[in-house]
Amino acid sequence: MAKRKIKKDDEVIVLTGRDKGRRGTVKKIHAKDDRVIVDGLNMIKRHVRPSQTEPQGGIQEREAAIHISNVALIDPVENTHTRVGYRTLDDGRKVRYAKRSGEIIDV
Repeated sequence: MAKRKIKKDDEVIVLTGRDKGRRGTVKKIHAKDDRVIVDGLNMIKRHVRPSQTEPQGGIQEREAAIHISNVALIDPVENTHTRVGYRTLDDGRKVRYAKRSGEIIDV
């Protein structure tokens, strides 16, 4: 399990696969598997049996997890994908920054 540079609510772009080039916001991170769930991307269909929470049952569409290596953070300045680095500010805080533009991501 490596250091994950993508966090919840980050805007990311998919680099490979069926949704290549599409953008979305990270909804959830599965740290154990190094996977992320991106809002509205990598949609799959699940057959659901009727239950109390879902009395109708049927076929539902939901997001599936994408490996974290297949998504990249979107640079806030250049509006394209970028790698992420870390810097320590003068006040001692450690923040993420976009390597493409040098812009600080965390405020």
